[in-house]
Amino acid sequence: MQTNMSIIGVPMDLGQSRRGVDMGPSAIRYAGVIETLENLNYNIADLGDVAVSRPDSKEQIQEGNLRNLQQVHECNKKLAEMVDEEIGKNRFPLVLGGDHSIAIGSLAGTAKHYDNLGVIWYDAHGDLNSGETSPSGNIHGMPLAVSLGIGHEKLTNIHEYAPKVKPENIVIVGARSLDPGEKELIREKGITVYSMHEVDRMGMPQVMAETIDYLKARTDGVHLSLDLDGLDPEEAPGVGTPVIGGLSYRESHLAMEMLSEADILTSAEFVEVNPILDDKNKTAAMAVGLMGSLFGEKLK
Repeated sequence: MQTNMSIIGVPMDLGQSRRGVDMGPSAIRYAGVIETLENLNYNIADLGDVAVSRPDSKEQIQEGNLRNLQQVHECNKKLAEMVDEEIGKNRFPLVLGGDHSIAIGSLAGTAKHYDNLGVIWYDAHGDLNSGETSPSGNIHGMPLAVSLGIGHEKLTNIHEYAPKVKPENIVIVGARSLDPGEKELIREKGITVYSMHEVDRMGMPQVMAETIDYLKARTDGVHLSLDLDGLDPEEAPGVGTPVIGGLSYRESHLAMEMLSEADILTSAEFVEVNPILDDKNKTAAMAVGLMGSLFGEKLK
């Protein structure tokens, strides 16, 4: 991984309908992310937060059953430009969310630099909905589909190209809540998914070993998109869409340690930390702990 790292906060909560996740970047910074990474000898440039405009009405549903489409579009366009610029400077972009709709911008800015970008989607959800399949109209349930070129053109064409990733270059880890339309798309596109069933049966070491080997063989860069709701809400309560029966903190540390050893990541984001729903910033502290493992922190 690059030792020069740029941190970009995205205080976005418009991709869903529950307030508080816009404070995620601040909570993660407060939990010591910069100090943790500087102690690991990374050269950190904190670029602050992307500006997020507010809609006229927080209940506004816009084109094609998409909530706050224009604002989400504008924010992700800015984020894509920033990520693109930092990669062009040979710096590792680390994006702090914010809801998971910000992955649209992260991937748009990143994929431009790779012929075959791989994506590890560490999440309880597939985020493979579109306006046609989404039960809620919340765009934070759509970023992976958008990155495949599926969805509204205002989202799929951010940064002036589509698609951003190929379905065969995606691995979803920790899924346990998939809508019918998402299941159909997974089958249709042949997307690799390690649900909690596979994690429980195979164990995290095997899941991550297979994931790493699979992506190493077919990609020239790998983006990690880690949603804190991938972890079980008993351990990580400060998330907007908790789903019981999730990954443990220890399993997640192991996954990050294995990714660190494999040295395949070229960009990353940590999203969906909601301090309003948290217990003494516990979930943000977990996010920072996982970043520590991902970027080389060891016990000995």
